[in-house]
Amino acid sequence: QVQLVESGGGSVQTGGSLKLSCARSGNTCSHSCMGWFRQAPGKEREGIAVLDGDGNQNYQDSVKGRFIISADNNRNTLYLQMNSLKSEDTAMYYCAARCNLWAPCLMVNSVFRYWGQGAQVIVSS
Repeated sequence: QVQLVESGGGSVQTGGSLKLSCARSGNTCSHSCMGWFRQAPGKEREGIAVLDGDGNQNYQDSVKGRFIISADNNRNTLYLQMNSLKSEDTAMYYCAARCNLWAPCLMVNSVFRYWGQGAQVIVSS
């Protein structure tokens, strides 16, 4: 089993920045696909950024150029740096992981096996 715990959420003004962290514990997770998803009120959970086992990043168009996904060397911690925040970025943010994934690391809910409990991000003007 793998456990994921997010931190770093909060309230910020439009145009501001926040950095989310996701601490991973439990079993060793090699060649992992790790990602960030978000769910706004009344909407479905959507993938916004993924980091595959080879270190490649992929972003949803709405966050491309503003958000950066990264991880420490051992992938014990996953990060999401969020810049130039907009009101439409307000959502619950979840980190997710899938171990030993050699297929494409897609921003799709069904790819991921492990999920954190979520961190709330509120962006207001």
